[in-house]
This record gives sequence, C-alpha cells and structure tokens, in this order.
Amino acid sequence: MWLFVSIAFAILGYVPSIKDSLDHQTLIVGVLVIPFATLGAAFYYKSGSKGSGVIIGLTMAVTALLLDALITVPFIEIPNGGSYQRFFSYPLLWLLVAVNMVTVYFYAWLKPKH
Repeated sequence: MWLFVSIAFAILGYVPSIKDSLDHQTLIVGVLVIPFATLGAAFYYKSGSKGSGVIIGLTMAVTALLLDALITVPFIEIPNGGSYQRFFSYPLLWLLVAVNMVTVYFYAWLKPKH
C-alpha cells in the first residue's frame, strides 16, 4: 500500500493544476487509499488468514508510517526543505491513516465468510 500511495503522490506532483497544492494531492490520494487498502486487505485475507480488521488496518498503517520515517522523509521531504516534524504533524496524513484503517476494518467485516 505504501508503494501505491508513494507512486500516486509522485504522479500527482506532475499534474499542473494540483502540483503545488499538497492539500489537493492528499485529498485525491485519500480517495485512492480506499482501493489501495482494499487490495491490501484482499491480499492478506485471500490465503485464509484470520485477524481483526482493526489490527490488520493498524499493522498496515504502522508499516506505512515506518516506511515514511525510513524512506519518504529522509530521501524526499528533507531534501525539499521539509522535516520529520512537518511531515508527521500534517493533519491530512492522519486522515489517510484513518481512511486506511476504516477501509480495512469494513473489508474484514464485509468479506465473504467461507
């Protein structure tokens, strides 16, 4: 999921009408997180794995945040004048985390029971 979100931000960074608006990019990615999280949850559950949607969604979110801390911030944000504090205090980041967790929770709740 982290890779899909990163690619989406990279592509949106070249779209003329929104390339200068992180808020607009984040809101578009917020919509895209729904199918990305659904795909991640489907991949996890297709092997018959069991688990709480909350725990799986939280695991996906924490993994993405760790990858952001290890890759996104030092290699993209800091060279562009950002910082860890600015990245992790951006409110819409936490909206993306919430959308991911809610999507995975509902996927787990609604998925067909075999």
